Amino acid sequence: MSKEQPNNPLHGVTLEAVVTRLQAHYGWDGLAARVNVNCFKSDPSVKSSLKFLRKTQWARDKVEQLYISTFSESSPWRK
Repeated sequence: MSKEQPNNPLHGVTLEAVVTRLQAHYGWDGLAARVNVNCFKSDPSVKSSLKFLRKTQWARDKVEQLYISTFSESSPWRK
């Protein structure tokens, strides 16, 4: 029942992959500067960040938007 989603840049990308790639790119301090949430500031880890982001939609939206703007085809920061 898999449907193609050509207009969804996050299709097939897990939240764990999003957080891991952003953390590798910006580091925890860089993430905290861009998305002001405690899970990136106080004793950060991928596990604790995932727990928070799965419960808090507004923060997840910000993290996903940062991922899209950082790694989209047209972004100058794309790896």
